[in-house]
Amino acid sequence: MSETQQKADRPTRERPAVNSVDRFFRISERGSTFSREIRGGTATFFTMAYILVLNPIILGSAEDKFGHRLDSVQLTTATALVAAVMTIVMGVGGNLPLALAAGLGLNAVVAFQIAPLMSWDDAMGLIVLEGLLICVLVATGLREAVMHAIPQPLKQAISVGIGLFIAFIGFVDAGFVSRIPDAAHTTVPVQLGGTGTLGGWPVLVFCLGVLLTVGLLARKVKGAILISIVAMTLLAIVIDSLADIKSWGLTTPAWPDDVVGAPDFGLIGHFSLFGAFGRTGAVTVVLLVFTLLLSDFFDTMGTVVGISAEAGLLNDKGEVPNLGRVLLIDGAAAVAGGAASSSSATSYIESAAGVGEGARTGFSNLVTGALFALALFLTPVLTIVPLQAAAPALVAVGFLMMTQVKSIDWDRYEIAIPAFLTIAVMPFTYSITNGIGAGFVAYVVIKTVLGKAKEVHWLLWGASALFLVYFAIDPIEQVLGVK
Repeated sequence: MSETQQKADRPTRERPAVNSVDRFFRISERGSTFSREIRGGTATFFTMAYILVLNPIILGSAEDKFGHRLDSVQLTTATALVAAVMTIVMGVGGNLPLALAAGLGLNAVVAFQIAPLMSWDDAMGLIVLEGLLICVLVATGLREAVMHAIPQPLKQAISVGIGLFIAFIGFVDAGFVSRIPDAAHTTVPVQLGGTGTLGGWPVLVFCLGVLLTVGLLARKVKGAILISIVAMTLLAIVIDSLADIKSWGLTTPAWPDDVVGAPDFGLIGHFSLFGAFGRTGAVTVVLLVFTLLLSDFFDTMGTVVGISAEAGLLNDKGEVPNLGRVLLIDGAAAVAGGAASSSSATSYIESAAGVGEGARTGFSNLVTGALFALALFLTPVLTIVPLQAAAPALVAVGFLMMTQVKSIDWDRYEIAIPAFLTIAVMPFTYSITNGIGAGFVAYVVIKTVLGKAKEVHWLLWGASALFLVYFAIDPIEQVLGVK
């Protein structure tokens, strides 16, 4: 967030708390208001609501080793339940505007890499085990220590990289950018639209949404992001009713026949903590848990730092408030996700949409969590927001996070090169973890080449070594005979 925006969003002096809720969440102290928190929590929900559709599709499309599939209605219920509970817990316990839900990427690993090797119960047991290990790392102080060991410029680079990453997600989700099919025999990986040109009503909705969002932001209109999401959803509903549209993607903006849908809690508690060891083998299980652990560990680290930085909540040392509790709750969310069979739940970078609306405290999480709880019963209504209406928010927030790039000293190559790799690798590999890993490894190598190895915190040495294993996991598995 720019300095101008920070000054505009914060009072010149601390305002007295309005009531006990204000004091508990420190709303006035952080320069926010109840209306901002409510707008922010609502905006975060609508930018995350796609997970209620996407997670059941990803997990429900895969079979386990025995040919079993998970029920989509039960998956929707589990996804909404975990998101509601853990988002509220994060708001009350961590007091950050940081929502949680089933992690994208992690759910794909569970569906297409882990489940084919074992039963669904065993696969979800590994998620629970990974979450428990995360909690142990937090309890020992190791996870928090790693975050404090990261140099401030690298933290800023992580925020910038995440900004580009989520903007790219927005462009891809809306269909403004698409992958060029391998059949095209070209080295260019992506293209404009689906055929090299923009076409179709859904993309038009996205383009109008981007223009509306940036226009409102430029005029400093309160609720700019949320106004855009609601306006474009209404426009999409009208367009869908009048035009013959082949597909909107995951979500069709049409008013549902049934407003209320009954939740099905049938998957809750279906996991086996150690069953995978007997069916798959200890070496394979350890490697799978390691992959999940590393990805979850650093994805969360990047998200927490990025959201806190964008909200202006980092202290003078670049530290996140209540970090220990925040990380413990995130680890508990992974356990909850596995126990509910909805895959590992984690902190969502889409929370930046709420921060863009002014959310600065955990009170916004109460709003987001309540909407997820409402989604248990009103999923047909709350999932009519098409990606084309929500994606402009990600593009706009990507810009806001990008402004932190000016704080990095680009004349010092020892920090500039790792920062660049962190920023570039995230969107180019579609992974926060990969970007952090590339930056860590480059930082350690360059410091060593310059004879400054002693300046590198020992935890960064350890993390970089783990990332080398992470990047080389395929040949390591081959050497160990896992593949």
